[in-house]
Amino acid sequence: MHVPDGFFNVAVSVSAGAVAAAGTAVCLRGARRELDDRTAPMAGLVAAFIFAVQMLNFPVAAGTSGHLLGGALAAILVGPYTAVLCMAVVLLVQGFFFADGGLTALGVNITLMGIVTVLTGWGVFRLITQSAHGRAAVTAASFAAALVSVPASALVFTLLFWVGGTAPIEIGTVAAAMGGVHVLIGIGEGLITAVTVATVLAARPDLVYGARGLAAPLVLRGADGDVTVTPDTVERVPAPAGKARPFLLAGVGLTLVLAGVVSFFASGDPDGLERVAEDEGFLAQATGHAFGSWSLADYGDVGGIPVGVAGVVGVGITLVAGGAVAYGARRRDREGA
Repeated sequence: MHVPDGFFNVAVSVSAGAVAAAGTAVCLRGARRELDDRTAPMAGLVAAFIFAVQMLNFPVAAGTSGHLLGGALAAILVGPYTAVLCMAVVLLVQGFFFADGGLTALGVNITLMGIVTVLTGWGVFRLITQSAHGRAAVTAASFAAALVSVPASALVFTLLFWVGGTAPIEIGTVAAAMGGVHVLIGIGEGLITAVTVATVLAARPDLVYGARGLAAPLVLRGADGDVTVTPDTVERVPAPAGKARPFLLAGVGLTLVLAGVVSFFASGDPDGLERVAEDEGFLAQATGHAFGSWSLADYGDVGGIPVGVAGVVGVGITLVAGGAVAYGARRRDREGA
C-alpha cells in the first residue's frame, strides 16, 4: 500500500511528514527502553525480513494482490517503539533505492504503514493477551492484531485522501472498496504474522517482546539453597550475544532466500491501493518518481536487474540501516545511564 507521489496536496503531505517525523522522534526515545543486547540485532533482522516479505505479493482477488505491511509483526517481535523505527527504515530504503512509494508521500507512508499499523496492531495484541495467556494465545493475538491493522491503515488513507487528495472521491464508496480488499489482504497478513511469531516462539521465546514472561523460571543453585528467578526478572537479564547468533544467522539466511528466490514467484497483479485507485478513477493522479530511472527502481526492472538480485541488495541495505539505528539508540541509552 505504498502511496505514490501526486496523490496528496502539499498541506496533507507536509502535515503527514510532520506527524511522521514527530512520531519517529518519540519512538527513538521510547525504543531505548526496548532495545538491549538481544533486541538490537533482532530489530535489524525484523526490518530486513519485512523488506523481503513485502516483495512477495500474493493474490487476494481476481486481478488484485496484497503484501505484508508488517507493523503489527514488528511491534510483537521487538516492541512498538522499535517497530516504528523498523518500518521507517524499510520505507526509506524502498523510497530512495527502489522508487517504491513517493518521496513527497514518505510522511504519509510512514504514518499509514508505520505508525497506524503499529498502534492498531499493538493495541489489539495487548487487549487480547491481557485476558488470555500462553503461546497459543500469543499466536492467535498476533493473527488478530495483524488482520485488524491492515484495513485500519486503508481507512485512514481514505480519510486523508478525502481531506487532501488531488482528486474528488465519494468517501463512502472508496472506504468500502479500500476496507473490503484490505480485509482480504489482512487475512494474509495475519497468517504470515502468526506463523512468524509462532516460529520465533518455538525457537527463542525470549526474543519475542510481546511474549515476555513466557520463559520458564531460571533456578540458580547457591550455597544457601536454590534461588528461583521469575520469568519477568529473567527478561531483564541480557542473554549472551553468542547464544542468539545461530538464530539470527538462520533468520538472515531465510530472509535472503525470500528476497533472492521466492520473490521471482510473487504476483504481478496491482496491489489493493492501486486496484482501488484505478477502479475509482484517481490512479492517474500519481506522478513519476524522482528516482524512477535508477537501475534498482521497481526492484531492478528498470535497470534489467533480476528481482532476486535487487531483493538481496535491499535486504543488505535494510539490515545494516536497521541495525545501525537500533544500536545507535541502545548506545545512547547506555550513555544516559
